[in-house]
Amino acid sequence: MKITQVRNATLLLEVGGTRILVDPMLGAKGAQPGFASARRNPLVDLVVPLADLLDPEIVVVTHTHSDHWDAAAAALLPREVPVLVQHTADAAVLEEAGFTQVSVLDEPTTMRGVTFTRTGGLHGSEATVAAADLGEVMGVVIAHPDEQTLYIAGDTVYHPAVEEALAAHQPDVIVLNTGEAVLPGLDPILMGAEDVVRVHRLAPDARIVAVHMEALDHCTVTRADVRATAGAHGIAESVEVPEDGETLSA
Repeated sequence: MKITQVRNATLLLEVGGTRILVDPMLGAKGAQPGFASARRNPLVDLVVPLADLLDPEIVVVTHTHSDHWDAAAAALLPREVPVLVQHTADAAVLEEAGFTQVSVLDEPTTMRGVTFTRTGGLHGSEATVAAADLGEVMGVVIAHPDEQTLYIAGDTVYHPAVEEALAAHQPDVIVLNTGEAVLPGLDPILMGAEDVVRVHRLAPDARIVAVHMEALDHCTVTRADVRATAGAHGIAESVEVPEDGETLSA
């Protein structure tokens, strides 16, 4: 398995020889308004060449917020690529953009020998989700008989659904969105550095990969924060914090 950190939550995976693009935000630096300030998102350009991201064999969209599915992804990705989404509302967004093979991940789904299983989460406290109309999100477990099991938690705070996914799937590799994003006047809507420690305690043998940092104006936790926290708790060897463009092998 290969995991390339593209930018923010965008990942390019190679699982069992299949190229899987997760949460594509493909627009140029500053292409969209900020979430919490006058700064425009994304804050950084793509490091991975755009052309390398436009021929996936499967796309996974955990939810359709603009930092996980942007106008550039909708315009540039091939219309016939299979896309997995969390519910019919998100499916409608992609179908309206012309995508012809959109599937709702209601139950475990196998494509090209890779099995995708939806997991739960909450995009902030219940009060924050309601106040900001953040909607539903999903995580996903990706499994192949010849590969380690990968769990992508998605845009969630630490929540019982995360604990349930860890217990049910016993993943070998766990991707956490740890930017601890904050909207004005509200509680965090993502995990942060300390949540890496909490997840490690529940899955001490798993390799944790921390992403979704330093690309958006409302993210408050940096890569250095996660590395420092992992080091302070003696778990640095279990936690990887890839730079944009970096590829990890599992």
